[in-house]
Amino acid sequence: MNTFTLLIGVALMYATPMVLAALGGVISERAGVTNIGIEGMMTIGAFTGAAVGYFTNNPWLGVLAAGLAGGLTAILHALASITFKADQTVSGVAINLIGPALALFFCRLCFDGSAVTEPVNAKLPKLFGDNATGILANLNVDFMVIIAILATVIMWIVLYKTKWGLRIRAVGENPAAADTLGINVEFVRYVCVIISGILAGMGGAAVTLSIVSQFSQTSIAGQGYMALAAVIFGSWLPHGAFLACILFGLAQALVVVLGGGAVSVPSEILAMLPYVMTIIILIFFAGKSRAPKANGQPYIKGKR
Repeated sequence: MNTFTLLIGVALMYATPMVLAALGGVISERAGVTNIGIEGMMTIGAFTGAAVGYFTNNPWLGVLAAGLAGGLTAILHALASITFKADQTVSGVAINLIGPALALFFCRLCFDGSAVTEPVNAKLPKLFGDNATGILANLNVDFMVIIAILATVIMWIVLYKTKWGLRIRAVGENPAAADTLGINVEFVRYVCVIISGILAGMGGAAVTLSIVSQFSQTSIAGQGYMALAAVIFGSWLPHGAFLACILFGLAQALVVVLGGGAVSVPSEILAMLPYVMTIIILIFFAGKSRAPKANGQPYIKGKR
């Protein structure tokens, strides 16, 4: 029982950054803008969260600053893909190169040439407090997990129960028709891409403030790409992406639990598990999921 609850607690902890990033992918792509730059946005958010958390000794300020940094980075992607009609995949790749480069540059600038930030001493509060024992200790996740769950519920409500959500989905399916109804396609897409960056930045902060307590060049290690796989596996649905991330988080948790000595499994095999699972899921499910029809297509007013 203790092993099971430990597995669940660790899975939730590792899934949280990917959930936030995947939700960012959902809202961006629902509006018709492919955002493979989530990895870069997570990386800049991971550094910003750790740096601000360290200098202010306040992890919540780190989370907010990380969201802001991710949102600002997302503006670059929005400018390229929406305003200048650039290829969205190429723009996303550029963000994935710019994000880590900026993070490393500012890390060396702020931490005396080091490529690693100082550890963040201030911790995010735990759900059951710091003195929980037994099963509660195994399930004693921090409040970033709660934020990820709430963000999933809120996004589902917004997308499927509000007029604004209907506009987002209309822009992602048929922007020309949405335009004729008076919807500002570019504005909707800008808002969704920026929200995507904010969520990805917060996801990055969830890594460096909840899991590893400092930033390094390997902090994110492909989690942004795993979040994109979760978007596809989850059929571009908030709850679908959430469940997919929980599955990936469970794979990470197995690495931790099995690597603890309970079962003799080579560490190299364990380290590969989350990434192998990502590839397998993409192979079997990518072709069965239907993306929004206008996803990845720049909208040119007057052209159908």
